[in-house]
Amino acid sequence: MKDQTGEGGTQTMPVKPRAEIAVIGGSGLYEMEDLEEVREVRVSTPFGRPSDAVTLGTLSGRRVAFLPRHGRGHRINPSMINYRANVYALKSLGVTQIVSVSAVGSMKTHIQPNHLVLPDQFIDRTTRRVSTFFDQGLVAHVAFADPVCPVTSAALGKAAKTVGATVHVGGTYLCMEGPQFSTRAESLLYRQWGVDVIGMTNATEAKLAREAEICFATMALVTDYDCWHESEESVSVEAILSIMHANVEQAKNVLRQHVQQSVGPGACACRTALRQAIVTPPTAMTASVKRRYHLFLKRPASTTSKRR
Repeated sequence: MKDQTGEGGTQTMPVKPRAEIAVIGGSGLYEMEDLEEVREVRVSTPFGRPSDAVTLGTLSGRRVAFLPRHGRGHRINPSMINYRANVYALKSLGVTQIVSVSAVGSMKTHIQPNHLVLPDQFIDRTTRRVSTFFDQGLVAHVAFADPVCPVTSAALGKAAKTVGATVHVGGTYLCMEGPQFSTRAESLLYRQWGVDVIGMTNATEAKLAREAEICFATMALVTDYDCWHESEESVSVEAILSIMHANVEQAKNVLRQHVQQSVGPGACACRTALRQAIVTPPTAMTASVKRRYHLFLKRPASTTSKRR
């Protein structure tokens, strides 16, 4: 990419590390006002355009990147988000940790609207998305039994408790396709599965972050009870928006605290997820494939796979 000022003063910049922590904002969280030394960059990727420009800034002395997954103005529905471009853009800027913020419905009585949930498992029920980078001339099978970075999630939990938020650490996030909400039959079925919260975005991001060797954790903001709860109204956009403001302000407080206290990459396997995952030998990769995946091939990776 070239050094230049683009439309609206947004800069297109050469790719080099510029941020350590990234926040992907969901419904209601479209910006982080506390960032200082702010600049916007539009990042070109081999996977198309990200949802929006990435905002880079400093918070408590740390370099932070912010990306609204639905674009400013909430223009992109969950099924149409270019998740690959979003995660690739953050990786190309040097990000090693992603905190993904999203609105969710609660599937359990004790998880109430305005609570925060830090899921550690996903059930992926999406059907229309590409959820891997490795689709052209390179095959990789990353381990995904534990899809959330335990170090990042634990730090978020500590930050949430520090600011006085009601937080549930652990649990299962069911990722549905959308953009429609659940039917009542689906909602009751997911309850039988023991699901804790339901949303439309985070499983896809978690898969791609793992392939990109980026530590990933979800901060889920509970806005409703989906449509299973007999004494509560079924979920609606109006109901979600009415509770979102307080949720978002609480999330920003947690994020500020997290950035202040968070340390660098810890004792997790996220940063080496590709070490045993790439099964295509370098000799079988074309020059165009190597260019497409150069960010993933910067260090030698084993081509030994235990199965498949």
